[in-house]
Amino acid sequence: MPPFKTRFRVSWVDTDAAGIVHFSNYFKYFEKAEEELYRTLKFNFESVAEKYGVILPRVEAWCRYKSPLRFNDLVEIEVSVRELKEKAVKYWFKVCNKRNGQLAAEGYIVAVAADKNLGKAVKIPEEIAEKLRAYMET
Repeated sequence: MPPFKTRFRVSWVDTDAAGIVHFSNYFKYFEKAEEELYRTLKFNFESVAEKYGVILPRVEAWCRYKSPLRFNDLVEIEVSVRELKEKAVKYWFKVCNKRNGQLAAEGYIVAVAADKNLGKAVKIPEEIAEKLRAYMET
């Protein structure tokens, strides 16, 4: 299956005094794309916590910046699953500026399944792992 894709426009609030998206907002964009992926898979952070007693804290994040995004640019983010382990998932993101076709950034987030009450790592629920496998990089 191809990577999941979502689009949105850069908001004014995400830019700095130079009119360029602040570097920290790319991680917000990654998480926004992950949230949209989950929505299409018919679950979200809340439902995972309620149904399985599992939260998905981030344990690692990385981003390489390639070209700037500016206010009102149309952004497309591709999300794929680079690694799916028993207790962790590594999402890979590509941020593309659709105005000029340039890759703006790429990076990843690693999330670990954890018991919401104990905070200890647990196995990713199979129903979720099965849905995420559809987005594994091949």
